[in-house]
Amino acid sequence: MTKNIETTSVQQAIESRRSIRKYAQQPIDREDLQHIFELVRLSPSAWNLQPWRFHVVINEDLKQKLEDAAYGQKQVTSAPAVIVVTSDMEDVLANLTETVHPGLPEERKEEEVATLSAFFNGMSVEDRGQWGLTQTNIAFGFLMIAVQGMGYASNPMLGFDQDKVRELLGLPAHVKFAGILPIGKPNSEGHPHHRFDLNKIVAFH
Repeated sequence: MTKNIETTSVQQAIESRRSIRKYAQQPIDREDLQHIFELVRLSPSAWNLQPWRFHVVINEDLKQKLEDAAYGQKQVTSAPAVIVVTSDMEDVLANLTETVHPGLPEERKEEEVATLSAFFNGMSVEDRGQWGLTQTNIAFGFLMIAVQGMGYASNPMLGFDQDKVRELLGLPAHVKFAGILPIGKPNSEGHPHHRFDLNKIVAFH
């Protein structure tokens, strides 16, 4: 029987989110993780290519090695789960038919696959990898809000040795990293928000 999962509103999740570096020592319910990713997989992407891939690290030995690769940042081992968010455009290109909407006529599906294949094969592996990373960053944002909405906390990280993390997870060289996200129940409050005034970041034309 699936449990009743309660979430906060999007506004509450955004307003209450803080970067948390100390977590309560209790595991995350697997159903909660499943629900988080059910929400995150609805993230939008250009041509619906969905290049994001999520590696959920819960093994304690692996988390310790991940902490070492993250220059000793303790939130990695403090959190019960650590999500490594990556982008894999080469996997996308190898399976383009999976991204095409099933409701399209067969002829349209073939046209779309041919168009996308020609477009991305005209780019270098590095350039299309960077393209996929811009899409994956959208999902990273959705992930943080989904985590917060489920009553958990997180801390987005880009300070880590990518080569070491790649080796730990057995990832191919072409895979790009959007970041690492430790998640769990907070055991600290985090810092109050300090953000720019709207006049600095918003321009109406």
